Amino acid sequence: MINKKFIKKLKKGYDKRESERTQIISLSSVALHNSKRIIFSLHRGDIQEAKKKLAETEKIFKKLEKKFGHKRISEEGSYRAGAEEYTEAKMFYLIITGKKIDKIKEVDLDPGIYLGGICDLTGELVRKAVNEAASGNLGEVEKIKKTINEIMAELTEFDMVGYLRTKYDQAKHNLRKIEQIDYEIKIRD
Repeated sequence: MINKKFIKKLKKGYDKRESERTQIISLSSVALHNSKRIIFSLHRGDIQEAKKKLAETEKIFKKLEKKFGHKRISEEGSYRAGAEEYTEAKMFYLIITGKKIDKIKEVDLDPGIYLGGICDLTGELVRKAVNEAASGNLGEVEKIKKTINEIMAELTEFDMVGYLRTKYDQAKHNLRKIEQIDYEIKIRD
């Protein structure tokens, strides 16, 4: 009653997919951890280390895309998490090095990954603002507030739902945090 050839082919396809999944998870995990290291390097002011880790991470994503294709890797949550963290790190790097938030040319990313990474970026900017305020660099706090305001002005143009809506709400909370920090600085002067 069962076509054994069909079951055998089904098993082969399933095993192949699981093997791919394991490889994607493994490399995506490395990319995610590298991205966290990039962010920490940037907070410490180590631009060279961040640049080196960005290049390593971009090689991982290129390897994944070459081996499995963009469609296949995009189906895996671990890839999406790693790519979103990378996007956050890359955008933070661009801001720290005086560049604009822009399309990442080194890696092919979906709009949802960009939006999640940019929303998360606001949290890193608040963290930087706190560190700048603690160091007495109050002018930097004002610049960071302006950047977050610009980001939020653009994000309001998107009708985000589900997971991205949560990210957007977190970004709005980060805007409130930087506004509170700025307010406290101004009333102390």
